[in-house]
Amino acid sequence: MVIRWFEQADDPDRETRWRKDWVSFDALSPKLQLAVVCAEDQEFLEHTGFDFNAIEKAYQHNKRGRRIRGASTISQQTAKNVFLWPSRSWIRKGLEVYFTFLIEVLWSKERIMTVYLNVIEFGDGIYGAEAAAQHYFKKNARNLTTTEAALLAAVLPNPLKRNPGKPSGIVRRRQQWIISQMRMWGGRIDFEEPNTPRKSN
Repeated sequence: MVIRWFEQADDPDRETRWRKDWVSFDALSPKLQLAVVCAEDQEFLEHTGFDFNAIEKAYQHNKRGRRIRGASTISQQTAKNVFLWPSRSWIRKGLEVYFTFLIEVLWSKERIMTVYLNVIEFGDGIYGAEAAAQHYFKKNARNLTTTEAALLAAVLPNPLKRNPGKPSGIVRRRQQWIISQMRMWGGRIDFEEPNTPRKSN
């Protein structure tokens, strides 16, 4: 957040802002929890921090294509956002593995989701679900609709290039895909009894 603030202050074309409101797990819309799982990490309830199938697919894709595809889980993103800094260095990636392992051992999935949705960036200087819901929809995060939750999830993991306030065609198509995935999941996720979701490629 500090790094982003200095980036904003150094750029005359960007607004300098730092909006963040921490809320409890119960104040986070289940629809948003489901939307980010469908969008970012459909094996979240099953894996222990790393999705090795996704890593293998990303590796094979990156060998062939020019556009780099990532394979970070929600746990990895949480570790990076809470403990580390934005970069693509091997040092940071190694530390990310270490902190991901720690939070998977010490935190519940519910706790990881709570932290993730309170620190993830949903726009330039807009951190966490509550700040995003207030900024884009003028409501609390617990009251987000399925469409709104999917739209917020659709800007991840590139919130500086994708804007839920002015969604592009790409963001709208991703939003619709996320909604379809949410319907396949049955509209909920269960942190106590992990299940195996149906997943389409």
